Amino acid sequence: MSNTMLILVALAGILGLLFLVIRAKLHAFVTILLVSLLVGVGTGMPLANVIDSVQRGMGGTLGFVAIVVGLGAMFGKMLEISGGVERLASTLLEKFGEDKAQWAFGIAGFLVAIPVFFDVGFIILVPIVYGLQRKTGRSLLYYGLPLLAGLAVTHAYIPPTPGPIAVADLVGADLGWVILFGAIAGIPSMILAGPVFGKFISRKVHVEIPDYMNFEDKEWDKELPSFGMIASIILVPLALILANTISSVVFEADSLIRQVTMFIGHPIVALLIATLITFTMLGTKRGYSRKEVQDIATKALEPVGIIILVTGAGGVFKEILVDSGVADILGQQMAASPLPPILLAFMIAAVVRIAQGSATVAMVTAAGLIAPALPSMGVEGPGLALIVIAIAGGATGFSHVNDSGFWLVSRFFGMSEKDTLKTWTVMGSIIGFVGLGMALLMGLFIM
Repeated sequence: MSNTMLILVALAGILGLLFLVIRAKLHAFVTILLVSLLVGVGTGMPLANVIDSVQRGMGGTLGFVAIVVGLGAMFGKMLEISGGVERLASTLLEKFGEDKAQWAFGIAGFLVAIPVFFDVGFIILVPIVYGLQRKTGRSLLYYGLPLLAGLAVTHAYIPPTPGPIAVADLVGADLGWVILFGAIAGIPSMILAGPVFGKFISRKVHVEIPDYMNFEDKEWDKELPSFGMIASIILVPLALILANTISSVVFEADSLIRQVTMFIGHPIVALLIATLITFTMLGTKRGYSRKEVQDIATKALEPVGIIILVTGAGGVFKEILVDSGVADILGQQMAASPLPPILLAFMIAAVVRIAQGSATVAMVTAAGLIAPALPSMGVEGPGLALIVIAIAGGATGFSHVNDSGFWLVSRFFGMSEKDTLKTWTVMGSIIGFVGLGMALLMGLFIM
């Protein structure tokens, strides 16, 4: 089959994927898997080879992602159940004071979303936003957007959240570099999209607590854990993963220090250590029985199934592109493009995000498409982490009515679709474009 025909089959598959998700409302996992099979068959791969590629793509991806996402979910659930999330937010509000509460909410969201899923962190912390709005009379957006920005930035840019974990695995990026570059890109993104934009737009759009939101302060039957303990536990896996990355630069491969940090700093081991610490320090040491801790951990795994399967399907799509020969041709075409790889990655993710709404599907699809082309584009080492940041940025912006996050924010803040577009959508797009700008800036020195 000619190169042109291979490209046309691949493009037809991608367009078919978007059509099935948007118009036919077919589940993303089923759609990506189906399109992968059709692309494999359409490019002339032997049928047995197509099935083999599916199995290798799924297994190769989930061998890492399933473990890390599962451990991360348990880790985050213990922080949620123990009251650690509330302790972080309340302590930061106390330290910053009411006048600088925007910054407290932004930092709280930034820290909370490292172990806790975006929507869970928002639902837990929004009553604190309600309480402060009722006290001051300011627009909910003044406090709410910084919280949302902090949550969204970490959710997009900083592992061990599922999105960057999945993309890093698909493109082969070192998680230590992703964490470092994610923080460098994420902090200015949070500041501009949160406190700065929140202060500006709250003067234009005044939002009060919706009448249908009856909230009460949550009563805890146990004393909340200390701020220092929670912050330390959250930083444990990040510090171990970063230590692994730094030691790979500083020490020789056969060095004992290098071998030890490589082991304990591997994301699987680092998250396992952090999870065991939460089970002990926030579980059994605080009066929970081992059975209760086990039940909490089991409950934590319920929402991660779809994330794991969609990510695995992204691995299948990538494997089919490689084995069918489409990846080589796409790589040649992309390498000949005048666009920098970082900008190209951002644009692919943004197009998929606008078309079908899900940030996770946008990230996985973009990573699956561009990953096979990266070697021919000369992107390697730390540069791969910048591709992760670019994809995350493209998949974070441009939220609109086909995104579940759009309706979550609209409902909890009682805003119309128009006002949600003016606030939440713009906020996410600021995060995306600032992340892109920082990635391009870092790329000048790295790529």
